[in-house]
Amino acid sequence: MLSSHLPPTAARVQQALADKGSAARVIELDASARTAAEAAHALGCEVGAIGNSLVFMADGAPLLVITSGAHRVDTAALADRLGRAKIKRAAPEQVRSATGQAIGGVAPLGHPEPVRTVIDRDLAQYADVWVSAGTPYTVFRTDFAELVLLTGGQTLQVD
Repeated sequence: MLSSHLPPTAARVQQALADKGSAARVIELDASARTAAEAAHALGCEVGAIGNSLVFMADGAPLLVITSGAHRVDTAALADRLGRAKIKRAAPEQVRSATGQAIGGVAPLGHPEPVRTVIDRDLAQYADVWVSAGTPYTVFRTDFAELVLLTGGQTLQVD
């Protein structure tokens, strides 16, 4: 059952978590978590513990990269690691089409269709990983192993 107190996109993320058997709870923050730095400040954690969800286009197909907030994605190196010709940042309309969510609030799950996902292996060093939950003001806490299970993501070095 969808939660009525969360924004609709965050409620869909909460439902997706429940459907996958996760006990993680979506919380709504008073401050924006649109960027990794804003999220870390609002949550009182290291910026590296923020799983920053970025959507790219890899040879024309959407690719969700969940990177540590302490990193920038090296698209050329990532393309080489994935055997892709080119990876470039997705346009806002491509992000919304692929995920049903807006830039600054993309969650690792709860999308209309599965999106190929890569998870920054450096997130494994944090006991708690915080990720967006569908809006710039909603997040949930998980750990690296659960994040991989929830997304079916491939772990790689992304920077």
